Amino acid sequence: MTVTTRPAYEPFEATRPADVTPAATIWPRRSLVTAAVMLACLGAVALAIDLPVAAWCKAGRVPKELQRFMNFSEVFAHSMGAAALLVTALVLDRGLAFPSLRWPAVRWPSFQPTLAQESMARMIGATACGGLMVDLVKLLVGRARPRAIDVAAQASALATFGIVPATGSHSDARSFPSGHAAVACGLLAALAWRYPHGRWLFLLFAASAALQRVASAAHFPSDVCFGAALGLAGAAFFLSDRTDEPRTAES
Repeated sequence: MTVTTRPAYEPFEATRPADVTPAATIWPRRSLVTAAVMLACLGAVALAIDLPVAAWCKAGRVPKELQRFMNFSEVFAHSMGAAALLVTALVLDRGLAFPSLRWPAVRWPSFQPTLAQESMARMIGATACGGLMVDLVKLLVGRARPRAIDVAAQASALATFGIVPATGSHSDARSFPSGHAAVACGLLAALAWRYPHGRWLFLLFAASAALQRVASAAHFPSDVCFGAALGLAGAAFFLSDRTDEPRTAES
């Protein structure tokens, strides 16, 4: 009789398939564009509540612990904070590489960027594009920030456009739209594209950072909605719908 014995040790890889997570199948470009359109429509509706919400926030009625958390999450929306988070992803994720200055070439394959370089370039572009578009809009449209004017004296939210605050600060006259909200939503889309399992955490930080701008009387609700819409629209321009090569949990 033949007796079959199992080896005393079996490699872990032989008993369990590799844990493979596909990249970037969450929130495709169409979803980002749809969300941007919805936020723009919400911004138009929010004009009706801009003044009462701003007055409520200026009265200091936001709970202190909630305000503290929102202030903490502002790093997610600040340009320097977003850059620091992208650098962190670059250092920790071996599937990312600093973008090459070489332009993608068709006839010279050696000049093509690697997949890792392309992915990092897309994340940078998605994060920054909305903020740049906001800066262009601010050059054309002036609106006083809630903290710089007496919101109770305004006849309507539309009356806040074109006002030159008595503070004389250039920033106080550039409330529309919110650059912080644009950067936060761009970073949200970029990180969710690369790390889909953390999308709800990124959404929490982005939403908290956007609300912080309203709670601190730096922006009206409509400013935040339109800024977020530009952030998602800019991200949709850079983030592709294709799925990257599967990567293992160790990568």
